Amino acid sequence: MYNFIGGQNILESLLSFISVFLLGILELWAAIPVGFALNLNPIIIGLGSSLGAICSAFIVIVVGENIRNRLLKTVDKPESSRGKLLRKIWEKYGIIGLGLLSPLLFGAPVGAAIGVALGAPRKRIFLWMTVGIVLWTIILVMAVIQGIDLFTNAKI
Repeated sequence: MYNFIGGQNILESLLSFISVFLLGILELWAAIPVGFALNLNPIIIGLGSSLGAICSAFIVIVVGENIRNRLLKTVDKPESSRGKLLRKIWEKYGIIGLGLLSPLLFGAPVGAAIGVALGAPRKRIFLWMTVGIVLWTIILVMAVIQGIDLFTNAKI
């Protein structure tokens, strides 16, 4: 059903993987369905999308000081529902909750930037963002596999 790397040749396979990786940098939710549409192996999809999301979180954490001031304005706006939700997660669950929930709710770069903006230690942000990214990647890939299996095995 799936090719190990995908595509008909090495170049096509590499471009497919790079596409999933780059989409993972932008948004984990986008990378996984695209990987399946490109007929990549689910393990390769998981690796590419999670590595992309982890890279984006790492970049944001490293460059975070510049982003911190801008993000504080967004989080502190009273009319921002996203800011209120982020603040609520931070106050209730701390860095672990932020790391586990933000890849799903807001995306890894935003979650990492919020962690930096709220003054969390960078190593802990990176650790919990990585755990959250890997966790949600596994869950989302498995959900798509189950959905494909359910759809392809359905008797019409």
